[in-house]
Amino acid sequence: MVFIPLPQFIEEVFEIIKSLQQKEGVSFLIAEQNAMIALRYADFGCIIENGHIVMQGEAETMRERGDVKELYLGISEEQKGIFRNVKYYHRRKPAFF
Repeated sequence: MVFIPLPQFIEEVFEIIKSLQQKEGVSFLIAEQNAMIALRYADFGCIIENGHIVMQGEAETMRERGDVKELYLGISEEQKGIFRNVKYYHRRKPAFF
């Protein structure tokens, strides 16, 4: 029995799905909590909070959005933007809604 560490396993699953999508021309709907990996492999993404879609769009565009980087990907140019350091966060309505 071969043990594959979880992050490596997830990466492998996404590689297989992307390969199937490209070779067979089929679409997949994937629910993934790790926004970083999901947006890396997706063409289109939706962010759902409490059962409501709060953001959606092309995955590449979403990866570049400052609020997505700070709140879902854990990337911030300034320390004040990191979610755990924010006491009250009022989400701005995305421009594409």
